[in-house]
Amino acid sequence: MFSKRAVVLFALISTIIFLVNCGRKDVIAPAGPLWKPSGNEGNITGIITFNGQVPAPRKIDKSQDSDCEKLGDSFVEDVVVNNGKLQNVFVYVKSGLPNASFEIPATEVVLDQKGCKYVPRVLGIQTGQALKLSNSDPTDHNIHPTPKINSDWNQAQLAGQSPITRKFSRPEIMIPVKCNRHPWMIAWIGVLAHPFFAVSGSDGTFNIKGLPPGEYEIEAVHEKFGARNLKIKVNERADSRADFAFGATTN
Repeated sequence: MFSKRAVVLFALISTIIFLVNCGRKDVIAPAGPLWKPSGNEGNITGIITFNGQVPAPRKIDKSQDSDCEKLGDSFVEDVVVNNGKLQNVFVYVKSGLPNASFEIPATEVVLDQKGCKYVPRVLGIQTGQALKLSNSDPTDHNIHPTPKINSDWNQAQLAGQSPITRKFSRPEIMIPVKCNRHPWMIAWIGVLAHPFFAVSGSDGTFNIKGLPPGEYEIEAVHEKFGARNLKIKVNERADSRADFAFGATTN
């Protein structure tokens, strides 16, 4: 039998641990067993179309930084459409995956600052995966993601400074990234606990590979036009089609 003093001490320690964990945003609940491919996986392919008048690029004022004025143009395209196909749409598996944990990739995801813009504008990353932040510009930047679930951070990166590495610990769609020195700079990061996501390219296409057979909900998110959802069945060793359409009148 434990003494009364030992019971009280154990309860006190447990309470302290509970309070500390509750105060931390980055404590993650345990996931299921590690998922391993069986060889019967399928893929989801699709294309994102855009209907209606394409919004004109925004004129930006770079006069506050003479180095930025010399780099690239003075316009920002929030909506990039090529031949009716919409770029920079984040597409991911929203539900339907087995209760499992997924291996964290050893490769880094790179977010560069080039021409006083973030490149790429939209990217995806897994929880725990390294995000490599580079500055290819001859001027200083200040990288400031503003998540709602993950921890907020604000990191200066000087011209010529070595890359900075950061990680996100919780899934979150989409995290805006701004530069406090250059207010026109914006990027969006989709963070997921699994690897089943993609970003539409200049031709509007995307490809999510290696899904176990099953029924899924797929979501496509654009920074200006919100989200679209589809339910889709993935068969063994086959490609399933999931096309999305956005328009200028989408709220």
